[in-house]
Amino acid sequence: MAKQVKIKYTQLFINNEFVDSVSGRKFPTINPADGKVIAEISEGDKADVDKAVEAAKRAFNRKSEWRKMNPFARGQLIHKLADLIERDVDYIASLETLDNGKTYANAVGDIRASVAFFRYYAGWCDKIFGTTIPTDGTNFTLTRKEPIGVVGQIIPWNYPFMMLTWKWAPALATGCTIVLKPAEQTPLTALYAAALAKEAGIPAGVVNVIPGYGPTAGAAISEHPDICKVAFTGSSEVGHIIMQAAGKSNLKRVSLELGGKSPLVIFDDIDVKEAAKIAHNALFGNHGQNCCAGSRTFVHSKVYDEFVKHAKQLALDRIVGDPFDHKTQQGPQIDQDMFDKVMGLIKSGKEQGAVVQTGGERKGDIGFFVQPTVFSNVTDDMRIAKEEIFGPVQSILKFNTMDEVIDRANRTNYGLASGIITKDINKALTFAQAVEAGSVWVNCYDAITPQTPFGGFKQSGIGRELGEEGLKEYLEIKTINIKIASEN
Repeated sequence: MAKQVKIKYTQLFINNEFVDSVSGRKFPTINPADGKVIAEISEGDKADVDKAVEAAKRAFNRKSEWRKMNPFARGQLIHKLADLIERDVDYIASLETLDNGKTYANAVGDIRASVAFFRYYAGWCDKIFGTTIPTDGTNFTLTRKEPIGVVGQIIPWNYPFMMLTWKWAPALATGCTIVLKPAEQTPLTALYAAALAKEAGIPAGVVNVIPGYGPTAGAAISEHPDICKVAFTGSSEVGHIIMQAAGKSNLKRVSLELGGKSPLVIFDDIDVKEAAKIAHNALFGNHGQNCCAGSRTFVHSKVYDEFVKHAKQLALDRIVGDPFDHKTQQGPQIDQDMFDKVMGLIKSGKEQGAVVQTGGERKGDIGFFVQPTVFSNVTDDMRIAKEEIFGPVQSILKFNTMDEVIDRANRTNYGLASGIITKDINKALTFAQAVEAGSVWVNCYDAITPQTPFGGFKQSGIGRELGEEGLKEYLEIKTINIKIASEN
């Protein structure tokens, strides 16, 4: 099943060199399509994080090459990195598919989008500036925007390369230095990106990559006294742990992009077949392994039965199999733990009275494949309507009025994303203003671009990524007051 992909890098990347971990330990990275070991990866822990932080501190020193670099030149290095990613898109996508299980076509799309994110932030490098402020008396006042320093970045396994891009691009654009921990399930593309950063000419110590586990390498980053900021994408549970670690250490700044249980509301004034397609892609994209997936599909009672019929057929038609096959639309879940979680929630849906329209079982007997599953007659109190499934499971709920669906949409601890499908602009704007979510998509879903801020309300996170807002997470503002001598 698996395509033969040569694995080039399996060690830690510190100070522009690939090195073994201090402990010498290794861990396996697994192909989720067949459960076989792809490679043994050097396992970083606190000792390795310490080394990486020291390298990043040297690179951030005020006299270092990186700190003294012209901002335009820094932008050119980021463009060069984007060029190299573009050159190697097929290899990086193959590596991503092998390690993650997403389809090769989707992986190519992710890598090409990552190029755009790097180019967007490359353009910001020489456009980050302060202001002058009118003050009373003889003082002249101005502000400077300066890089925050050494930043720790911890990324998830569902979009390994793209999440690296979302973290690296603004950090590099602002002049910070980086210690990144990729998810232990998907370290391969991050290590290759490190090699490309070196090839692009980014100075030693600016980028460091430490594969390892959350309780060891991740905790060491979160607790490190010389790391000034942590950016994390992952579960809300781990987000709580990282905030606690930041508070107990040096009060480092924290930005968190966490889980979601996002509502997609479908009114009765639309083309039901087209709405079903939007809802299908909103949930089943990336095998359901998407923090902002439209995982609560609210459908108006007048079109509910027709919608369910179309949703069922779309799931039945979805092709599950070898992620390297160009016909495949859905590959495996990432690992045994996530497979078991998804199957456990499917079981709970059956037991709590939801109707399985299609799917609900394992697909095949090799790898971590789950049948595309559609539940109807879902109610708000069911686990599948409350918990983040992170799998190919669509839960379809019925509603009657705008006020009702807004209240139900907001009845969650999450607030990452939302969507509405309607031809009525008043309905769209009413929902957009009332829903408690960081993103609202109208007659579309998952419309994310480099220019648009992304992040969550409530327990879906703190701070924003992408756009100009994403730069602010990596900058400190310094106010400078100058007393002007009197003419006397």
